[in-house]
Amino acid sequence: MAKAAKTIKVEQTGSAIRRHHSQRETLIGLKLNKIGRVTELQDTPAVRGMIAKVQHLVRVVGEK
Repeated sequence: MAKAAKTIKVEQTGSAIRRHHSQRETLIGLKLNKIGRVTELQDTPAVRGMIAKVQHLVRVVGEK
């Protein structure tokens, strides 16, 4: 049997207004673009890096 993929829930807490273009694109890549949105993503090194890039705009809600 294959292992179940680990997931991570991320919520946007800050606005993308007056942020660098690359940070806005990172939020879109994380499927976030409005404050309060929550998305569930696979827990991979790439996603962790994206979260680290915009850590001042998001928070990790839960991990499975």
